[in-house]
Amino acid sequence: MLQIFRQPVFLISVAVIAALVTAGSVYPEVFEQAAGTALDRTTEYFGWFYLLSVFGFVAVLVYLACSGYGNIRLGRADSRPEYSFFSWVAMLLAAGFGVGLVFYGMAEPMSHYLNPPHGQMEGLTPEAARLAIQYSFFNWGVHQWAAFAIVGLIIAFFQFRKGEPGLVSTVLRPATAKLAKGRDQIGGAFDIFAVVATVMGVATSIGLGVMQINGGLHFLFADISEGIVWQAVILVALAAAYIVSTITGLHRGIRVLSTFNLALALGLMLFVLIAGPTRVILESIVQGIGDYLQNFFVMGMQTAVFEGSTWAREWTVFYWAWVIAWSPFVGAFIARISKGRTIREYIFGVLVMPPLLACLWIGIFGTTALYMDMTAGAGLAAATDENMTTALFKLFAVLPLPQILSVLGLILIFIFLVTSADSATYIIAQMTDRGSINPPLAKRLIWGGLLAAICLTLIATGGLRGLQAGAVLSALPFTFLIYAMIWILFRELAADKKIKPE
Repeated sequence: MLQIFRQPVFLISVAVIAALVTAGSVYPEVFEQAAGTALDRTTEYFGWFYLLSVFGFVAVLVYLACSGYGNIRLGRADSRPEYSFFSWVAMLLAAGFGVGLVFYGMAEPMSHYLNPPHGQMEGLTPEAARLAIQYSFFNWGVHQWAAFAIVGLIIAFFQFRKGEPGLVSTVLRPATAKLAKGRDQIGGAFDIFAVVATVMGVATSIGLGVMQINGGLHFLFADISEGIVWQAVILVALAAAYIVSTITGLHRGIRVLSTFNLALALGLMLFVLIAGPTRVILESIVQGIGDYLQNFFVMGMQTAVFEGSTWAREWTVFYWAWVIAWSPFVGAFIARISKGRTIREYIFGVLVMPPLLACLWIGIFGTTALYMDMTAGAGLAAATDENMTTALFKLFAVLPLPQILSVLGLILIFIFLVTSADSATYIIAQMTDRGSINPPLAKRLIWGGLLAAICLTLIATGGLRGLQAGAVLSALPFTFLIYAMIWILFRELAADKKIKPE
């Protein structure tokens, strides 16, 4: 047990995180303003860089999948996947989407319907509704998963093909091989950077998720107030759930919860598809996918530099920065659950299945909300603009069985938060345990408790937004690290005669 506290990566990571949380808690307004200003400047001057980089990640993944490298297994030649395809996809969704898609899957199309992207047209029109679905598909589509997929693929290749620890520093070791002195320190710095970015990102996401659950409960049950008391109760229940899941391990914890949640999500989608405007939903999904594919390159590179629009920075660039900042955690988790799959199967699964399910979720819930607003005057666009956390429940209110749908929606959100926190706890413990594929339970429990404590502190002091902006800032330096990781991957592939493409 004492050995845990003697590891430099663990100790330094905790110290840096404690300093950042203290700053964000003691001076929340100052920290939020400073981090927010820095983030605004970063997205303003490096937005083009994020757009180009994520597009490059997509191109690299497509090349690897279509080349002879696609036949390589992430593991020994005779290794096979640990999890069924359904369970694997369920865990991908749990770690990569989490609660975000549940809320934004309906709220984002309504936001774009009210305020169309790049100011291309008037809001609240049929044309704006079509554009809203198109851009929502894009923001939650292939590009978003490219950063997760490329980092996960590289870590999985080194972890299972090369037998190395599942760490960012392991992948980057060839780049520092010529340094006789300081190589271990540089590698440790990479790992500390990944741990701090992961903890900051996950803690703020959990905190915001808790506040969203509180908002939903308040909407459904007037006696439940919005504030620190109920948020603390929700957080304690959440922490208890993900710590129990952590104790049970990957196979009996995250896998079971993720599989159940995917089944629940599919059930909700099917019900809304049948209870809602079925024909309109199906036509909207087909049309939206067509618009998305037709404008794939344009949307992926659009900066609106001459139009003077800031929409790309506020939406797409922020999304790309957010997923890059999350890629050390999500990528490492995807790597951990992908042993035994071929590179082609891996890329298909990660780059196609989650975006496809996102399009279905957005297409069903977003289209239903748009239809209700346009034909029945449901006021969902205005409700979303007023309070995004309750928008989904207001949609349920105009559908059959609203109370049952709302309860199921809360269960879905809660379990997504549990699986996100559990998978993060597992990967953070792995990062601070020299990349162990099965980190000690004690370390997982320590990080689980620290995450809950950090969330509660930030919620109580109002420091969530500042720390969230700080977490997204880490995307810029990590993008350069991803470039280095890609270069090293290709060098390793080319050097290995056994896996040279045909």
